[in-house]
Amino acid sequence: MAYRVIGGSQPRADAWEKVRGRPIYAGDLAVAGMLHARIVRSPYASARIVRIDTSEARAMPGVVAVLTHADVPQNALRMELPGRMAEATAGAVLATQPVLAEDRVRFQGEPVAAIAAETPEIAAEAAERVRVEYEPLPGVYDPAEALRPGAPHVHEGGNLLRAWHIRKGDAAEAFARADVVVEKTYRTPFVDHVYLETETGIGWIDAEGTLVLRVSTQVLEHFRDVAEVLRLPHGRVRLEGAYLGGGFGGKEDVTVECLLGLLVWKTRRPVQLVFSREESFIGHGKRHPYVLRYRSGATRTGELVAMEVELVSDSGAYAALSPWVLLYSLVTATGPYRVPHVTVDAFTVYTNNPVASAYRTFGSIQTCIGYEGQMDALAAALSMDPLDLRERNFLRKGDSIATGQVLESEPMLGETMRRAWHALGPVRPGGGPVRVARGLAASFTPYGRMCWTRDSASAWVGMELDGTAVVRCAAPDVGGGQTSSLCSITAEVLGVPVEQVTAVGRDSHFTPRAGTTTATRQLFMSGNAVLKAAREVRRHLVDQAAEMLEAAPEDIELVEGRALVRGAPDRAIDFSALVKAATAAGRPVQALDKYDAPSAPTIDPVTGQGKPFNDYTFGTQAVEVEVDEETGQTRVTKLAACYDVGQAINRQSAEGQIEGGAVQGLGHALLEEVVLEDGVSKNPHLLDYKIPTTLDAPEIITILLESGQGLGPFGAKGIGEPAMTPTPAAVMNAVSRAARSPLTQFPMTAERVLAALKSSSSRAG
Repeated sequence: MAYRVIGGSQPRADAWEKVRGRPIYAGDLAVAGMLHARIVRSPYASARIVRIDTSEARAMPGVVAVLTHADVPQNALRMELPGRMAEATAGAVLATQPVLAEDRVRFQGEPVAAIAAETPEIAAEAAERVRVEYEPLPGVYDPAEALRPGAPHVHEGGNLLRAWHIRKGDAAEAFARADVVVEKTYRTPFVDHVYLETETGIGWIDAEGTLVLRVSTQVLEHFRDVAEVLRLPHGRVRLEGAYLGGGFGGKEDVTVECLLGLLVWKTRRPVQLVFSREESFIGHGKRHPYVLRYRSGATRTGELVAMEVELVSDSGAYAALSPWVLLYSLVTATGPYRVPHVTVDAFTVYTNNPVASAYRTFGSIQTCIGYEGQMDALAAALSMDPLDLRERNFLRKGDSIATGQVLESEPMLGETMRRAWHALGPVRPGGGPVRVARGLAASFTPYGRMCWTRDSASAWVGMELDGTAVVRCAAPDVGGGQTSSLCSITAEVLGVPVEQVTAVGRDSHFTPRAGTTTATRQLFMSGNAVLKAAREVRRHLVDQAAEMLEAAPEDIELVEGRALVRGAPDRAIDFSALVKAATAAGRPVQALDKYDAPSAPTIDPVTGQGKPFNDYTFGTQAVEVEVDEETGQTRVTKLAACYDVGQAINRQSAEGQIEGGAVQGLGHALLEEVVLEDGVSKNPHLLDYKIPTTLDAPEIITILLESGQGLGPFGAKGIGEPAMTPTPAAVMNAVSRAARSPLTQFPMTAERVLAALKSSSSRAG
């Protein structure tokens, strides 16, 4: 089907503003009489708080407030779980995280006191004068150690936070008849989001007595958390989402909201809170480290027969979103392949390491490393081409994944793989000490929340008297073009130019609830809500136009801000006149609508069988690398990515998501690791924590397939998180091929690559 707007590359409404550096971020705002906040954090990963003495800090001129746990009305950040989600966590210990630590600290950087002062300098000095006496306690810093009898407990009830399982077929019997079996263990580290804008916010109390917080967040619904902590009615807290200077899941959890709200409410003055870079490193959730043990069996002709997987993730000191990250890992553990017999045991464990929580791909990136590493290992054991082995086992329409869910649309995996691989072009020879090699990884990633959560989103679409359109939807735009996509959908349905559609959002008080900008769900959820609302407005406009133009409604077309009769373009009326006439006639020119995602029962807690997600995005990335055999230095020179996006709403945005996800994935593959020693970070700054720069970005080729079979508007699928999922695995397979030795620990630093090269040379010798 041909679209006027959908599938094009319309410039985003905020594009020029961002290029020129004009957007106002949360940290750019200032209010008259504003105080400056500072948080006192624990230097210990595990300790008892013996005493907190704030007297010296309180006595300083310019210090307005020094708050501890005793000043917090409800000192707990509770995890709110809807009914079915609560059922699914049966047996889980969801430890409540305090806003300010009371009797114990469980990770380095845990907040202990909050300060508000007249200047940043006074606040910083006051923080130094808060005397906290700690008694160090034994901690546990390895998930395997944490599960052993006698290990120190991070929380009462034990260190096992959650376990998930899959049982499909008879894996033991299938392995007995497999012709080849490969076993490997893969390890991934803590990784930081390293967004350019740290956690930031400003707050005040407005003339009506409402607590207003303007913060950098992915979740406007955190106004409820603030209200609960302060024991206020939810309607007394208003959250405004400012422009976001990067999120990637790190601003999905509560960051500054409750601390900032507490200081504003207690001082009755405006307060600004901006985390330093070091605070950001030690204070917010990380990507979960995983130990992934894989055992895969196949016939001599290359058919997969069985897979046995054990996943152990480090949740850090609190639950955050660890049970759900682990669930995503469980569902994606066997990859986009037909595996008739499966056993998966997945565990997430409390330690005294930094809290781990949401990060782009939400548990799918770790398992992709496991299942794609196994496919290359099986290909080597069978002396098969890795592409042929994958093609033989790819999921197809009608096949079931490990949970038993049957795929209702064609994944197009073979085409994504072939097109990505061929896009790399002719193979380049190496030269001197440089080895050139290629690798690929296929993946599947859910978009949208779990089926049993009953997810929903609402949106309002209306016409103004001048014929322009407005969309109201509380969907935070995290830089992925979410707002522009809603404008494109509205423009397509109503027949107005996209530049005549304005989106209003990012305000918990004045826009319909849209849920979180997480889980690659906004286009799916809010996009469908806007689509429904826009179609309702269109219906009323068409009826009014049919009456005015004396035509049947089915003969009315809405094009470029005009209503006209099909086949008679001279019989037309401008939208401004149309809307005024409809308003005068009492015909509605606005609509509030709601989209409810399809739901399904919770998966079986013993076997993991059921329908965990409504749909998945499938794709493949292929990379070319250069490896210096003398130094181990690795450079990715070319990356090709091919995905079925269902239907691109904005082609430029979809391509941008893929490019950004790929470069971020390169950092995970080669550079990024939070280095810890007994829970204490050794590189909480950009001097020693390395991320890719523009100089590290290779040539990137993006290929979009459009099956039209997604569940989003116009058949779209989500691409924000899937864009990153296969990158580290593809680089791993390419570097392993260059080194002629498997690399299974991330990041693949020059030291680790050099060790693999030397190991390969010694075996050859």
